[in-house]
Amino acid sequence: MVAITRRAWLQGAAALALTSHTWAYETPVATARALELPRARPAVGARHFTSEAVETTIRQVQEKIPDVPLATIFENCFPNTLDTTVFPGSYDGKPDTYVVTGDIDAMWLRDSSAQVMPYLALAKQDHRLRELLEGVIRRQARLILIDAYANGFMRDAAAPPLPWAVNDKTKHYPGVGERKWEVDSLCYPIRLAYGYWQRTGDTGPLDAQWKEAAWTIVRTFRTQQRKQGPGPYSFQRASEVPTDTLALNGYGSPAIPVGMIFSMFRPSDDACTYPLFVPANLFAVVSLRQLATLANQVLKDAKLAQEAQAIATEVEAAVQRYGKTEHAQYGEIWAYEVDGYGNVLTMDDANAPGLLSLPYLGCCRIDDPIYRRTRQFVQSKANPYFFRGTAAEGVGGPHAGLNMIWPMSIIMRALTSTDDAEIRRCLRWLRNTTAGTGFMHESFQKDDPKVFTRPWFAWANTLFGELTMRVAAERPQVFAGDNSYWS
Repeated sequence: MVAITRRAWLQGAAALALTSHTWAYETPVATARALELPRARPAVGARHFTSEAVETTIRQVQEKIPDVPLATIFENCFPNTLDTTVFPGSYDGKPDTYVVTGDIDAMWLRDSSAQVMPYLALAKQDHRLRELLEGVIRRQARLILIDAYANGFMRDAAAPPLPWAVNDKTKHYPGVGERKWEVDSLCYPIRLAYGYWQRTGDTGPLDAQWKEAAWTIVRTFRTQQRKQGPGPYSFQRASEVPTDTLALNGYGSPAIPVGMIFSMFRPSDDACTYPLFVPANLFAVVSLRQLATLANQVLKDAKLAQEAQAIATEVEAAVQRYGKTEHAQYGEIWAYEVDGYGNVLTMDDANAPGLLSLPYLGCCRIDDPIYRRTRQFVQSKANPYFFRGTAAEGVGGPHAGLNMIWPMSIIMRALTSTDDAEIRRCLRWLRNTTAGTGFMHESFQKDDPKVFTRPWFAWANTLFGELTMRVAAERPQVFAGDNSYWS
């Protein structure tokens, strides 16, 4: 019997999505000069959730976008998470929301957080939307308490793993979809809860269960500093794809316990080459400090606040000492991964956290000198996963293969730019590379956007919506220009 892989499953899911989903349209591929894109949202009665605040925002933002295709993509993408991926309900009489990534029926801690983050700005004015977000936070706390090392979870708490994870050599817990240990999987739920509290002032979901999950996160981070040995987590998978499994009996490549948190996998779900993954450690510093604030001001747990702050301080000192490298062309920049022995991986991947996304996640200022140099490196031929083609230029990664640009990287480039011309150029690339679908994809071929992966990838869709909203609010002049320019 041949074991199914995640990549094979997604290829089949993509083919099915193009023929069976009500929101997916088979349309002629849009060239750079073909300005018609479908309004491709599900019919109103088929949408999973409707927010009046979101619908109003769509209309308001569209009024600021003179280019019709760009406005159409925003209309399709911004509500895509609500339209197609959320399953609101209740658990023990409280809001509960299950969120799929799109074409995988499982809830990733990272993706589910990122998919709903752009809606936080509207939560205070929409009670139903606020309850939906509360449900995501509550479910994430329950999931973390099932298994803090898992990255994805099933809808049913008693369900077996995803098909490609059934035979993984690791501990198996009911309801866990996949068990790839990624530092960012525990950062994103903190980011969502902190953002929710800041935007709404509501402390309801930050209850005893959430505090227990927060303590679990802190203890897991401590354990994965690996000062007392490798800890309880190991993972192996029989796969033809080397990045789907870990070396050395499932504990990953060796590294010195310098104070950074070991991450076995990246946010792409690919295995780390060196386990001290710099972007995730910088993200963890931010998240732990947010957790310390929540512990002090909401949870009233001084010990939790102290422990979270202590780890953040230690990780920050370690990553400042070990997480940089001297590049021959760009000078001192952030490394992507290190091992403490002096081995350094210089690259960037399109997923967040990555080097490009550091200011977006609050890890540094956009004008920080080391970030500016790192950003130059990321968007150059010195980065092995930066691709420039006739359709666009941007960052990809090992997950989708060479010459495959991720729209997410173009979106993140725009979100971390202060240059109107650069932001407009990014929007134009995004506008012209949907292959006529009017949606973002996971990746597309640098010279031929008709070749793409994942027709239904909600994180990228919602992130595009966030970018468009931000430009409309802060830089509306970016949308200026007639159709000949945007074509």
